[in-house]
Formats: sequence, C-alpha cells, structure tokens
Amino acid sequence: MLTMVVSSLLRPLAVAAARPPLCSACRQLLRSGDVTPRQLLLRDVTIRQLTGGGSGQQQRSRRLRSTLYYVTAMGVLVGGLSYAAVPLYRIFCQAYAYGGTTQGHDAEKVLTMKKVEDRELTIRFNADTASSMTWSFRPQQREIKVRPGETALAFYTATNPTDRPIDGIATYNVVPFEAGAYFNKIQCFCFEEQRLNAKEQVDMPVFFYIDPEFDEDPHMENVKEITLSYTFFEAKDSIKMPVPSYATK
Repeated sequence: MLTMVVSSLLRPLAVAAARPPLCSACRQLLRSGDVTPRQLLLRDVTIRQLTGGGSGQQQRSRRLRSTLYYVTAMGVLVGGLSYAAVPLYRIFCQAYAYGGTTQGHDAEKVLTMKKVEDRELTIRFNADTASSMTWSFRPQQREIKVRPGETALAFYTATNPTDRPIDGIATYNVVPFEAGAYFNKIQCFCFEEQRLNAKEQVDMPVFFYIDPEFDEDPHMENVKEITLSYTFFEAKDSIKMPVPSYATK
C-alpha cells in the first residue's frame, strides 16, 4: 500500500521532470491560481497533439527520410562524377598539356615560326599496348634529331596478327612531362579508332614540331632528350574517346 502511494506521488514529478521547462506565461497562470498544474498539463498536451509538435516518432521519421534523400542524391552525384572522371581528365590534360600530354598546333605559327639553329633535341619514340590488346605495335625509328621551330615526321607500324578484325585506339604522352606544353602535333593517329582486319599491317604517321619558345624556358635549359610514347588499347563496343576541337582542324 505504501509503495502505491509513493509511486502515485512520484509519477507527476517524473512526468514534470521529463518535460521541458514551463514558459513565463504558464508560470504566471500557476501563481495566479486560475489553473491547476494538471489542467495546464492537459492543455499543453492537447495543443501539442493538434499541432503535431508532440509526435517525436513522426519527427524522427521525417529526419530519417531527409537523410536518406541526401545520401541517395550524393551517391548519384558521386557515381556520375566517377563515370565522367576519365574523359574529363583526358580533356583537361589535352587542353593544358598536364601530365606530359602534347598540345595541338597553331597553323599560323607553323608558317611563321623560326628554327632555333643552335639547339638540337633528340626525340625518342616508344610504343606500348594494353594487356588485352593483341596488336603488334612499334616505332619505325628509335630516334630523330629535331630543332625547336622545325617540323618533323615519324612513323609507327601496327599489325593485327589475329584472324579477326580488331579496333584500336591510342593515347600518348611526353617525357619529361614539362615538355608536353611545347610538343605540338600537326597530324597523328591518336584518339581515333583504327580498324585492322585480320593479318593487316599499316604505317601510322606523326607530324609534329617543338615550339620555339621551348628554347626560352629556363626549366627546359638542360633538356636534351624528349620521349614520345604511344599506347594502343582495344576499342570495344565502338566506344569513342573525346577529341578536342583543335585535333579536328
């Protein structure tokens, strides 16, 4: 009996302690004696139920749904950026010669540039294929001598030794990377699909020049050799790599 009495006395105190503090208007009503604590509690509960403010479960559900929406949207965004990362990075490299990617050419500059007679560079050529690519791919010359401001022509040879046609696509870079800003292609076979039929062999030209400004760059002062490297990949499902506007001119 004593336990029931104590429990009944403590229950209102526990409820009151679990609730937020009363506002100043509510405290004034209690002091005036116009309402009892029980009446004030019932009125507050009724208002919260009508306004929906007392539904903690509903608030948690809304917050959970909002979080799920944000997470889903972020996942879609990250997935889209991941899918576009490779072509975007390639376009960036081509535009700014980052990571040893060579530049396009300025037709007017080719006609007016002057050769730097007292600066000779050795241009080396390298050829690679991806692990899944069955072509044989090699440069026809190991190296050539070129002066800044002088055009040069080199050739690569690709052979398809299989009994089926294979589409290939090539990427390229320059070492040292900083020289990529001065290595300009007039014509090359990069970023376009090349189909070789069974047992077919083709010669692929690379027409290029080193910008005369190469000789004025203090960072290039000690550079005497530049390596142009091409890598062929098998182009599956007719996937076309993005080609910058200058490559089609």
